[in-house]
Amino acid sequence: MDIKNEIESRFEDMTAVRRHIHRYPELSFQEEKTKIYIYDQIKNLPLDIKRDVGGNGLSARLQVNDNYKTVALRADFDALPIQEENDVDYKSEFEGVMHACGHDSHTAMLITTAKILCAHKEDLPVNVVFIFQHAEEQLPGGAKSMVEAGVLEDVDYIYGIHVSSQYTVGTLGYSYGYKHASADAFTFNIIGRGGHGAEPHEAIDPVVASASLVQQLQTIVSRTIDPLKSAVVTTSMFNAGSAFNVIPTKSEVRGTVRTFEKSVQEQVMTRMEGIRKGIEDSFNLKCELDYVKGYPAVLNTDEHVDLLQETTSGDTDFITSVEEVETSMGGEDFAYYLEKIPGAFYNIGTKNETLGTDYPHHHPKFNIDEEGLKAGVESYLRLITGFREV
Repeated sequence: MDIKNEIESRFEDMTAVRRHIHRYPELSFQEEKTKIYIYDQIKNLPLDIKRDVGGNGLSARLQVNDNYKTVALRADFDALPIQEENDVDYKSEFEGVMHACGHDSHTAMLITTAKILCAHKEDLPVNVVFIFQHAEEQLPGGAKSMVEAGVLEDVDYIYGIHVSSQYTVGTLGYSYGYKHASADAFTFNIIGRGGHGAEPHEAIDPVVASASLVQQLQTIVSRTIDPLKSAVVTTSMFNAGSAFNVIPTKSEVRGTVRTFEKSVQEQVMTRMEGIRKGIEDSFNLKCELDYVKGYPAVLNTDEHVDLLQETTSGDTDFITSVEEVETSMGGEDFAYYLEKIPGAFYNIGTKNETLGTDYPHHHPKFNIDEEGLKAGVESYLRLITGFREV
């Protein structure tokens, strides 16, 4: 297979796919037209396609040989509730919705990869399953329901890409061990007794109790968690009151917890429950805690990171650098796949400061240098054509 020629010859079509998806974004669990568009792109390929897998997901199997192992490649395709600020001709046509994380790019790369691999089916050393996943951005996540629907049946290994505006075009970023943290959410509802701001002794003030709560939450990591282990507890919302001279009845404190190890996650949850009880006793009011476990941590298999490096290093066409990159505390539901089978999740750089594609993910001006798509497809092609069991 002439990888360079295959990618170059399909680059215009790949960018057209990416721009179409970008122009018509759909939010998590609402991707009705996107899933049809993806199906139309692959329906004439020699694939066993399953639609509406676990919701709006699709899977497409390229069966090469019944005796071969099977490798899955995954892309997500949902958008975010953000108003786009880019001035491009493929700007989102939907008010308040945009592809601000690169999922349009992931899908375009995987569609292109499927087309190329199908054209060279007889030369492949493995069977391939292409997973087009809905709803990565919103709990409980499309990966969870797709796994429950059996998308990994008869699949041995899995790989996935996330584009990154942190790394320049041509960079492949890999990580051993944990790639992303678990992403949990918490909400404290503090219920006291409202009253006049001039007569605090007649009320039970939930604002003061909440202020104490926020301060105590900041001690969890510094005074409970082993300093050699990672955890983040962030209080991001504090809602209370409606007038300067009124003590409200209720207040709300919300935030997120990020951990890698489940034992550390349990420590945080236990300590939060202890703090909750203490607030109730100290301030003589009601304090409720709703803790929601989000996506698990993404744990790469070291042997498959080795294989990723082995197959994408050296004499490559569009991959200019293969680098070990920092682990992220951001969440990613690719974790559900890696809980079931071995594999790896990695980054492809799309940063180009000249083009202004260095805005962070989830920013209203997030965009990519589409030249980076070439390196993403190349990484998939080299992984599959050079695959060996590890």
